[in-house]
Amino acid sequence: MDNIIKFEALTNSDLIVDALYEGGPQDNVAADPISKLLKCENMGGFRISGSKTKNIFKLCALYTDLINADWPDMIEKETGKFIYYGDNRIPGRDLHNTPKGGNRLLKFVFDKLHIGNRKEIPPFFIFSKSGRRRDVFFQGLAVPGHPDINEYEDLVAIWKLKDGKRFQNYKSLFTILDVPTIRQSWISDIHAGNPFTNNAPDAWIKWINNGAYKALTAERSLEYRTKLEQIPSTPSRVSIINTITEYFKSHPRGEYAFEECAALLAKMMDSNIVNYDLTRPWRDGGRDAIGKYKIGLNQNAIYVDFALEAKCKYITYGSGIKETSRLISRLKHRQFGIFVTTSYVSQQAYEEIKVDDHPVVIISADDIGAILELHGIRTVPTLNKWLETNFPKY
Repeated sequence: MDNIIKFEALTNSDLIVDALYEGGPQDNVAADPISKLLKCENMGGFRISGSKTKNIFKLCALYTDLINADWPDMIEKETGKFIYYGDNRIPGRDLHNTPKGGNRLLKFVFDKLHIGNRKEIPPFFIFSKSGRRRDVFFQGLAVPGHPDINEYEDLVAIWKLKDGKRFQNYKSLFTILDVPTIRQSWISDIHAGNPFTNNAPDAWIKWINNGAYKALTAERSLEYRTKLEQIPSTPSRVSIINTITEYFKSHPRGEYAFEECAALLAKMMDSNIVNYDLTRPWRDGGRDAIGKYKIGLNQNAIYVDFALEAKCKYITYGSGIKETSRLISRLKHRQFGIFVTTSYVSQQAYEEIKVDDHPVVIISADDIGAILELHGIRTVPTLNKWLETNFPKY
C-alpha cells in the first residue's frame, strides 16, 4: 500500500520519496498539492519560488506525467538520472521566451553549474503524476548534471517539428540525490532565505560544497521483469507496437524483414553496436543477426561478439523457453545475446535466463516503444515513414 499523505496535512508534511500526496477535492488549482508542500506556483511543469526577473530562485518543483510521447521525461531509478524537457513546446517562440520561464531557469542553473557557482542553484523537487485526480508522487530532491555526463551534454537545445514548423526546446539532465526524506523545516528555511541550515540534507550540502553527486540508486528487487513491465503501458506505445507488428506480418519477406528491424533497434538502443550481419543462415533455417559490440576508445577498443534473435508477435502472445533457448544454444564462449520481441518473454523463460546467468539482453515491446521515442519516432505517421524508408515492401 502506498504511503498516502492527506491533502489536509500537506502544509506541515515532510517529503518522503515515493510517497503519494493527495490533491484537494476542488476542481481547480486550489486542489494542487505541490504548492501546499513547497509554497510555490501551482501550475505547469516548472513551479518556481523566487524572483524570475532578478534571477533569484529559492526552489523549484519539476512536475512530469512521465507518459508524454513527444516529451519523454524519464527517471532511471537504477542510476538516479532524471531527464527533463523544457517548456518551449510550440513553434514561433524563442527558446527562452516562455510564459513560465522554465527554460530561462534551466539556462541559469546549468550556466552556474558549469562555472562551479553551485550556491546560486536552487534545490529541485521532482514530482510525477499518479493517475488519480491531482494526486502526485514525490520522486526526490535533484540537482543539475550527473557524474557520468559532461558539461556539453547535460543541457542540450534540440530541434522539434510541429505542424510543419521547427522550434527548439531544452533537454536537461539532473541527478536525484540519495535523500529519503525532506523536512518541512528545511522548506521553511529556504523561504526564509537561508537554505544552508542544519535541516538541509547532507547529500545536498556536499554537492553544494564540493560538487560530489551521491545519487539515489536502487537495485531491482525482482531479477526478471513481469509481463506487465514488458508490454506497453500507454496508448501511444500500444499503437506503435501494433503498427510494427502489422507492418511486418504483411511484409513480403515476413520474419526476415523484422530481423533487420530488430537489429537496427538494438543499434539505436546502444551505439556501441558497431556492425551486424543478417546474411548468415543457421542450420535450423533461421536467419537472425550476428554482430560486434565495441568496448573502449577507438585507439584501444575491443570487440565482443553477440547473436540476435527476433520475434514479431502480437502483444498478447509471449515467447517461451523454446524460443529463448534457441538463442542461448547459439552463444559461444565470450558472446552475449539480444532477444527482440514485439511482445514479452514468459516468466518461466525470463527466470531461467536470470537464474542460469545467461548473458542475454531482452528488448520487449515496451522497450521498443521507448527506443523509438528517444529517436523522435512517437506517432504512427512518423513510424510508418520510418518503416517504409528502412524496410520497404517492394
